[in-house]
Amino acid sequence: MRLGVLCSGGKDSLYACMRAMQEEEVSCLITVLPDNPESFMFHTPNVALVRLQAEAAGIPLVACRSHGREEEELGDLSRAIATARDRYGIEGVVTGALRSVYQASRVQRVCMDLDLWCFNPLWHVDPALYMERLVSSGFHVIVSAVGSEPFGAEWLGRELDAAAVRDLAAYGEKYGISLTGEGGEYETLVLDAPFFHRKIVVEEAEAEWKNYRGIYRVTRARLEGK
Repeated sequence: MRLGVLCSGGKDSLYACMRAMQEEEVSCLITVLPDNPESFMFHTPNVALVRLQAEAAGIPLVACRSHGREEEELGDLSRAIATARDRYGIEGVVTGALRSVYQASRVQRVCMDLDLWCFNPLWHVDPALYMERLVSSGFHVIVSAVGSEPFGAEWLGRELDAAAVRDLAAYGEKYGISLTGEGGEYETLVLDAPFFHRKIVVEEAEAEWKNYRGIYRVTRARLEGK
């Protein structure tokens, strides 16, 4: 089956992409670039770097812009998926949804309207097991944004390695945050993945942080051989 993968540039969508590639044919990545940083549906930090991720993986990319207004975003998503269907003949869409019914149900609705299958390979996965496999399978992931207590500025740009996962687990016990960041506690950016032929190197970035909220904005990056 030919599939399109909804890709935000973060760990969940690209891990879901790897899972899909193990079973089916991934024909393209699909991304929506919201103008609104408070988009309800779409990940916003560094989403423009999906272009480099697609190039690193050798997978075509379908990208479209969105004003990022609630519910209107579904129309933008539908147009992007319809373009992928018409251009690459996809029969289904893969998402990196973990537990968000808000996002998963809306993508499901769009797929039904377009007569496409919808797959969520990470749906209700065990958080600890997922994070362990993410780190051990060769993904290079950094934290691209934080959005809650107790995350300090030192987390911006931090590699999501085994030590970081242990810290997140400790935060979960003390503060009740989601280990996977599903509640928006933190966002991520994938710089390398097992199926990338090249890796992303960050050359310049800016970090902004205030009152436990911050963003690590990559302003210049390039691809480099592995």
